[in-house]
Amino acid sequence: MSTKTLITCAVTGNLVKPEQTPHLPVTPTQIADECLAAAEAGAGQVHIHVRDPKTGRPSMDVELYREVVDRIRRSNRELIINLTTGPGGRFIPSEDDPKVAAPGSTLLPPEKRVEHIALIRPDVCSLDLNTMNSGPDVVINTPKNVRRMAKVMREAGVKPELEIFDSGDIHMALDLIADGTLDGPGMWTFVLGVKYGFMPTPQTVLYARDMLPRGAFWSAFGIGRMEFPIVAQAWLLGGHVRVGMEDNIYLDKGVLAESNAQLVAKARDIVRSLGGEIATAREARTMLGLGEARS
Repeated sequence: MSTKTLITCAVTGNLVKPEQTPHLPVTPTQIADECLAAAEAGAGQVHIHVRDPKTGRPSMDVELYREVVDRIRRSNRELIINLTTGPGGRFIPSEDDPKVAAPGSTLLPPEKRVEHIALIRPDVCSLDLNTMNSGPDVVINTPKNVRRMAKVMREAGVKPELEIFDSGDIHMALDLIADGTLDGPGMWTFVLGVKYGFMPTPQTVLYARDMLPRGAFWSAFGIGRMEFPIVAQAWLLGGHVRVGMEDNIYLDKGVLAESNAQLVAKARDIVRSLGGEIATAREARTMLGLGEARS
């Protein structure tokens, strides 16, 4: 593999609970500090969710996103900032009437899910293409709503990262590239190990990779104990890698990671041990066709 490897760090996510680990970043300061430390350890890109500082629960507050981005940019102008647009797609049917949303549903209009993208204009943002059973709930991203979100991203000049949970998501993305909704060959990320989604196996990574357009930029990551095995598999098959407390909170079996930087350092060492080189944020910007940071 001749291309250097981009490490992405997903620092907090929206599913891990503070009760599961005392090291999960929650406040804007904590999230930004974790991003900066991850960059020092070798991450060229950070994937960011925000949380209510008082409760630790997921939030979509634009000002929390803005504070995190501003704090990062004051210290690091090159790190690629990738903001999530995933929240707002979960549906839980009521017991008595399944077409009525039960408590815990988060469905939002597509434009509301990307409001922070239009206002903050990060380098990259995620674009989920999955409609699927996700654990006990359902995630809904219809083609029409994906198009509406993609339109906002294009107008903001933000590069979409296509998050792929199963093979049907790739087929939808290829259609969106074919009709000009998305630019090809695209930036893709395979999500492996979500219940009822892609299995975290070498065969899955190879199968998904071979469906992509020629020249596609792709990464893969595994959930939980499969985080580090998928680092190795993604590299071996020519891809880039992602780690972080959004996906896994353990450094080793039974040993909680004390920081995202520890997870990044372990991924960095795996890639180097296999003969790879780690891309700097500046090098990754060139690979992805990104200019200088705007924020």
